[in-house]
Amino acid sequence: MKRTESISMPAGMHRVKITMAFPLRWVNSYVLHEPDGSITIVDPGPRSAETEQEWHKALADFNLTFQDISQIVLTHHHPDHLGLSGWMQQQTGVPVRMSTRSRQEADYMWGTEATINTVLPEYYGRHGMPEDKTQQIREHMEGFISQITPLPIVTPIEDGDWLVMGGKKWLAVETGGHAPGHLSFYAPESREILCGDAVLPQISPNISLQPGSDDQPLLSYMEGLHRLGALDVEVAYPGHRNPFGHFADRTVHLLTHHEERLQKMMERIGEAPTNAYDICVFMFGDRLGTHQLRFAMSETLAHLQELIRREHIVQEQQPDGVFFFIENT
Repeated sequence: MKRTESISMPAGMHRVKITMAFPLRWVNSYVLHEPDGSITIVDPGPRSAETEQEWHKALADFNLTFQDISQIVLTHHHPDHLGLSGWMQQQTGVPVRMSTRSRQEADYMWGTEATINTVLPEYYGRHGMPEDKTQQIREHMEGFISQITPLPIVTPIEDGDWLVMGGKKWLAVETGGHAPGHLSFYAPESREILCGDAVLPQISPNISLQPGSDDQPLLSYMEGLHRLGALDVEVAYPGHRNPFGHFADRTVHLLTHHEERLQKMMERIGEAPTNAYDICVFMFGDRLGTHQLRFAMSETLAHLQELIRREHIVQEQQPDGVFFFIENT
């Protein structure tokens, strides 16, 4: 499988690397030039003083200003994609487009009624995570607020809708798993796709089970991979790493990756009943930073939920309230 090809951006489209936290280091934002001289921005990145200045510089390099922005389009609600959209909207008054489900997820995570900062650590605790780790998760979750404030006023775009960006017609394709309501944008005439984090060229997108959100995220993700893999794509523009040309092959590779992970967890549970945190450490190690630990724990839970759905394992509860998983015999 060819994985390292260097693909140039097409005329009228630029990639802007916006700084984000380690280990990814940057998120890909895309600037699409419209025939009337305005631009569309896709996924402007997380908000900070540094990233605000990066956008001032990027626009100046293109001989543009914020007043040249005609719309902001978001693939999904995660801070490294949505973050600056509300701030940019304040500067410009332009519409911000994302799916209704994605905007609901933003409210679920960071709205005025959001309780995820306490609900998620408590959920992890019931699945065996030690208290010192859950406290770190709680503090970590609170750190995202500045990256997404203010949340944008959204003009919805839904699965199957068409959107004009860069003078081309793009079809919105909604899939789940990595983020409920995630939109990829497919241009059938040029065989291009702006795929956000639905398909990444070198890393596996995180698939997270979180209470109150999609209760079958891995199933959602794998169904989405089948749908995206059926598209005739020549070039994909992802949210992270570099544009790539082996899109359909990559969807197959990711499906295989998750089946292998399910098998490895199944083998571990077959040895002895265990809780989700112990399986997380078995799969990902015990030296993860707080951000990566959250990803790893929710990814572990997503896979365990899929094993339950397939009736390979069952979840039971110990007298102390901690859940554990056993082989379904």
